[in-house]
Amino acid sequence: MNRSFLANTRLLAGIVSAIIAPIIVLAVAKQACAQSATVPYPKMAAMDQYLMTQDAEVAMARSAAPESVSKDADVLVLDRNGYRTAIKGSNGFVCAVQRSWTAGIDDPDFWNPKLRAPICLNPPAVRSFLPRVVKRTQLVLDGKTKEQLSAAMKAAFEAKEIPAIEPEAMGFMLSKQGYLGDQNGHWHPHIMIYVPQAEPTGWGANLPGSQIFGASDHTDRLSVFFIPVPKWSDGSADSGDSGSH
Repeated sequence: MNRSFLANTRLLAGIVSAIIAPIIVLAVAKQACAQSATVPYPKMAAMDQYLMTQDAEVAMARSAAPESVSKDADVLVLDRNGYRTAIKGSNGFVCAVQRSWTAGIDDPDFWNPKLRAPICLNPPAVRSFLPRVVKRTQLVLDGKTKEQLSAAMKAAFEAKEIPAIEPEAMGFMLSKQGYLGDQNGHWHPHIMIYVPQAEPTGWGANLPGSQIFGASDHTDRLSVFFIPVPKWSDGSADSGDSGSH
């Protein structure tokens, strides 16, 4: 990996908040922005700004993983009623494009209508992580504020409506097409690992020289680890440029 890439990864080692989506790496390198007195996206935009055409969304969702994975995966698309299955697959994976509200509650991009975070989840993540994405989306479409969403997620966990994260839950985020926020652009291709809430340093994450980044999300009761990899889903090498695109 080139010097630019290593410099970027060292810069990101101070992560203190995370998405559940995997979005994108929606929490990486945003702490300084979160401290700003000016909130760039103080409320939800018009719903149309978060939507895509079905064909475009299917293509973007599939770009999250190598074709060997995504071609046989279920593909979800978002409409005004929530996520629905546009394509039924056969390998147990699910590809989707997450929106901004899967970010941490205090993330400055929480309502950013430009954000698109393509991800392909393996079967354990489909069963145990995807319900968090679906629940958050339902709450947002029901008009909930961030505070109401947080309270509703807590109630859902206490009622055991949302399962605990399963072992081996992971997701591919290898898309060149995504936009993970105004600070990150599409960052680097990476793998997401989901675990029950844990101290990231126990995984060697966020330590000097480590190329593993991690954080915990109390709203979704999990920790997520971001592991950069050298190639995008199309096989091309990461240039090391993590700026906005």
